[in-house]
Amino acid sequence: MAIEGSVTREKVEKVLDYIELMGGVEGNLPSNKVINRSVQNRFEKTLSLVLSNFSNKSFLSKEVQQTYRSVYGEEVPLSTISTYLSRLVDRGVLGRSGSSFEWRYNVKSVGSLGATH
Repeated sequence: MAIEGSVTREKVEKVLDYIELMGGVEGNLPSNKVINRSVQNRFEKTLSLVLSNFSNKSFLSKEVQQTYRSVYGEEVPLSTISTYLSRLVDRGVLGRSGSSFEWRYNVKSVGSLGATH
């Protein structure tokens, strides 16, 4: 993977989001690094947020982004939220309807959370 042009905070965040989305780097960390699994990554936070706040209604990625900001006090690019929601659709956790300009999501099945990697 390479970053073209100048290295900006946004580009680095996208790379880190991609790594996180693909399962993280836990196995590649030196043994003196301890990972506290009680700390959720962005994907896990998004999943938890969707299940606890949107399980009984349809929603837009922008609504998830706004709720994420209010719950966790962190800014997350809309493209990151959209990527996570798309991944959850692929895993069967969410259903999606509408068009690519305004996808509407709904929680499909809580039982499909067994395979999160």
